[in-house]
Amino acid sequence: MPASIVPAMSEPHTGTGPDTYQTLLVDRAELVATVTLNRPHRKNAMSYTMWQELADVFTRLGRADDVRAVVVTGAEGEFCSGADLVDEDAPRQHQLSVMRLVSDVCLALHRLPQPTVAKVDGVAAGAGMNLALACDLVVASDRARFSQIFARRGLSIDFGGSWLLPRLIGVHKAKELVLLADMYDAAAAAEFGFVNRVVPVAELDAFVAEWASRLAAGPPIALSLSKRLLDSSFDVSFEQALDDEGRAQTVNISTKDTLEAISAFVEKRTPEFRGR
Repeated sequence: MPASIVPAMSEPHTGTGPDTYQTLLVDRAELVATVTLNRPHRKNAMSYTMWQELADVFTRLGRADDVRAVVVTGAEGEFCSGADLVDEDAPRQHQLSVMRLVSDVCLALHRLPQPTVAKVDGVAAGAGMNLALACDLVVASDRARFSQIFARRGLSIDFGGSWLLPRLIGVHKAKELVLLADMYDAAAAAEFGFVNRVVPVAELDAFVAEWASRLAAGPPIALSLSKRLLDSSFDVSFEQALDDEGRAQTVNISTKDTLEAISAFVEKRTPEFRGR
């Protein structure tokens, strides 16, 4: 992330804690950090301030040794309706500068070494949908709705959607979502293949908490390496992928976590991974 942007990212903070923001709620509990978009009056649409704060929080969490899984969600029954196109707090600057900040947020999320889970209830549209897709896993309630709504606003796809969607569902299905800009319910999202699980809304919190807990209990180094191998799989040859796997496995074998896993297997107990 460009160093010139970092000072500006700290400006929206209120209070004294590192996780205190104007547009986000950040909770850390039992090695899991939950980032909640908190502009319910706008269906959690992303304002300029929120873009700044998301870039900041994802960067901070990526450096946090006490966070092993990250959940991204929205407040009060909505995930995110996309970018706030009538943001009254946006500074007067060239749109390209704004889009660079948007890209920084997407990259900061993508680069998180920890596994990430999008917990989607209500609407996930435009950049809001792509915010969910940029997470490693997507869990939706049965009342969730998804749309690549850009074309309806006279816009082209952004927030990494042009890269994410073809990899998730194929080019032709991606074009259907983007060019027609229809709204899809959770069942259709699962059929398309960009949602991992659809659960009743009453079970959403518990289901995501269980997945996040399992991820947080896993071996941090090994999970991070596997995540990167999968993310880069479309960009390397098979030979390069095998070489990358070999290097990653060599790193794993040198960790105390691998020794702990082997000991736990022999002793018939659950391993306790420490990321070392």
